Amino acid sequence: MRPPGVSMRLCKMFPLVGNVVRNAGSATLHHRSYCTPVVNIFDRNVKRLQRERAAKRDDVELYDYIKEEVGYRLADRIFDIKRQFTNAVDLGAGRGYVTNHVLGETVQKLTAIDLSPAMLAQIKGSPGLDFSVREMDEERFAFEPDSLDLVVSSLSMHWINDLPACFRAVNRALKPDGVFIGAMFGGDTLYELRSALQLAEQERRGGLAPHVSPFTQIRDVGMLLNRGGFTMLTIDTDELVIGYPSMYELMFDLQGMAESNAAFNRPLHVGRDTLMAAAAIYRDMYARKEEGVSATFQIIFFVGWKPCASQPQPAERGSGTVSLKDLGKVMTPKGAGSSGCKS
Repeated sequence: MRPPGVSMRLCKMFPLVGNVVRNAGSATLHHRSYCTPVVNIFDRNVKRLQRERAAKRDDVELYDYIKEEVGYRLADRIFDIKRQFTNAVDLGAGRGYVTNHVLGETVQKLTAIDLSPAMLAQIKGSPGLDFSVREMDEERFAFEPDSLDLVVSSLSMHWINDLPACFRAVNRALKPDGVFIGAMFGGDTLYELRSALQLAEQERRGGLAPHVSPFTQIRDVGMLLNRGGFTMLTIDTDELVIGYPSMYELMFDLQGMAESNAAFNRPLHVGRDTLMAAAAIYRDMYARKEEGVSATFQIIFFVGWKPCASQPQPAERGSGTVSLKDLGKVMTPKGAGSSGCKS
């Protein structure tokens, strides 16, 4: 039960994950068949309800600006791969942030999956694209082995409890030389909001609790993809810095994006004085030059390939025939000599 005095409105307002403690006492502990303990921090049913409520808002399109931008950039990366994909999946499709930008010339058939049927119903697709929708929990990704050419996921996997298991499931479903392209929030996302809330609680309560979800660091993404069986990894980051009138508008927008708290242990009561102090600290530390405050969203983009014998392979150790000390001679054009250019 929720402790007495906890404001339901404040709990809904807190973005992403509030007061998360990664231990078995504060979350649900499950044991998978491969005997690796997995701590379930996020309540997937709560996340589904949040997405349902967000999708049914009359002004839902007002809150799509981040997911639309990242989805467009991710779809553009699909075009960079010079091949036509026969069968693809949009993992955690939402309202079609990637599907709506994929062309039929690139993907013959695409299946969009998501927790929320209301969001899936709003996917429009693009002209000429043969797409279908399927309600499915991303944590229970299940397609026939070696059946997909492409899996793409945009800003959905930060709510998955067991990322290694999800990556392994995607790898099993891909054909050899299939590709997994994704984007997820990185560790520097909303660092301004995290700092303001922590400083306010420290000053008002003499302690602090994490109110913003722990995000995956870029150094961990490559390791997790390797554990999932992917090779030839490409990982890079980008930052979106967005201005808001105040901290409160940021929090309301995060709720409209369906990015509110979905942890099993809901955040404790936060007093009005603490929120007001946090807003003042935010405005003082992260004010924009023009007006309002800024919020940073770090996006980690990655590409991973399922191994295949036809892929380029590294040369065997010791097979080199040229010493690095002779590299200058190798690179010097024939006949160039040592005269160089006259000064």
